[in-house]
Amino acid sequence: MKLLCAAALSLGLTACASTGVEQYRAETPVLDLKTYFNGTLDAWGMFQGRSGEVKKRFHVRIDARWEGDVGVLDERFSWSDGTTSTRVWTLTRQADGSFRGRADDVIGEALGEAAGNALRWRYVLALPVDDKVYHVDFDDWMFLIDDKVMLNRSFMSKWGFRLGEVTLTFVKR
Repeated sequence: MKLLCAAALSLGLTACASTGVEQYRAETPVLDLKTYFNGTLDAWGMFQGRSGEVKKRFHVRIDARWEGDVGVLDERFSWSDGTTSTRVWTLTRQADGSFRGRADDVIGEALGEAAGNALRWRYVLALPVDDKVYHVDFDDWMFLIDDKVMLNRSFMSKWGFRLGEVTLTFVKR
């Protein structure tokens, strides 16, 4: 009986495990963050709640620049409800090829791994909702389509429970 329970637990944990970025190593075009996120980009996106209902839409203008292995992404958001917001990322390429990132509303550091045409970016965001701020886990998956277009799906969760998704299309000017 103990063996059966252990096998069921192991299977359950494996089913919850996320796909790794390494599976995209052979995919092209190869994503080079320093090349793609350099200059001005536009992105259009939407936030969907757990039920799939679109809650908010937005446009973001990104001004990006790199000096060596340190990049700054200045993001200016225009939301469908007429509000605006800003996030400035500082990204640092690590010796092993991974990335670390910081922004004022990111708790701790964001961690990024790239392989082939994909980037997986994980972080905790301090997300204001009404009069409260929630620390929400983001699991971003970005896929370079060509030299101008990249698609992004972000899965949002809290304590392991799915809260919603953000879908984004980046277009390099």
